[in-house]
Amino acid sequence: MTILQAIILGIVQGLTEFIPISSTAHLIFASRLTELYAGVEETLRAEQTTATIAVIQLGTLIAVFVYFARDIWAISRAFLRDHLRMVGIGRKDSTSNNATQSGSFPTHLSQEAKLGWLVIIGSLPIATVGLALKEQIEGPGTKNLWVIAIVMIVIALLLAFAEKVGKQERTMAHLGVRDALAVGFAQVLALMPGASRSGSTIMGGLFAGETRETAARFSFLLSIPAIAASGLLEMREAVTKLPSGSFLPLLVATIVAGFVGYASIWFLLRFLRTHSTGVFIIYRLVVGTAILALLFANVINP
Repeated sequence: MTILQAIILGIVQGLTEFIPISSTAHLIFASRLTELYAGVEETLRAEQTTATIAVIQLGTLIAVFVYFARDIWAISRAFLRDHLRMVGIGRKDSTSNNATQSGSFPTHLSQEAKLGWLVIIGSLPIATVGLALKEQIEGPGTKNLWVIAIVMIVIALLLAFAEKVGKQERTMAHLGVRDALAVGFAQVLALMPGASRSGSTIMGGLFAGETRETAARFSFLLSIPAIAASGLLEMREAVTKLPSGSFLPLLVATIVAGFVGYASIWFLLRFLRTHSTGVFIIYRLVVGTAILALLFANVINP
């Protein structure tokens, strides 16, 4: 991978990781256009591309950490504090405003600590399915343009349906286990190329009755375990599967993805306060249909 290829991939990753248009699909397109790992045997090229994408995603993970630093700190602090109190450590007195005491234990957690649990619960489905289907996810089948195009269209239609039927009333303060499961299982769809992790999770949030901004914010928080696990797991694979000299280009791509990803988060949260996801739905339908047309006409190879 050259520095130019790295910059292109970093920009594409940063722009598309949080916008619901499928970062994987666009990175596959970008890798083909830039002839990333050209001349390598098909299966190995697919594995190298998967490893590269997963590592670059760590840049957008850093963007989430920076943008939501205050939220992450509040959730982590409350989660640790409340659970220490539950085992009788750090308990101030029986009038704690964070929990009602029952004997020596509180009977409920603070809102921030509950949100920590919701992120954990919501991460379980993709962790389970992702590990079970690891070989298939890394294989050439997930780089097939037929699959990518069809999934882009299907998720677009589901997102449109969620926009239509979702009540869009629930805010971050109203999130519960139902939301974590709805968004968590929707995130599993992101394992399919063309689905979009943010698109799938926002769709799940809308179906659960969340506002668009709430669905997006929870989606970003839920991305932390998923992206971190995927990136760190593939980091080990990258060491053995990527060509020598890949470290510097990967570092450049990751840094670029981080800066662009931060801007994408800022944009999407503000956009969804006053707009629907309609423009992204239309984009997905147009791109997916265009790919299918090109495939049927044998203009491009799957």
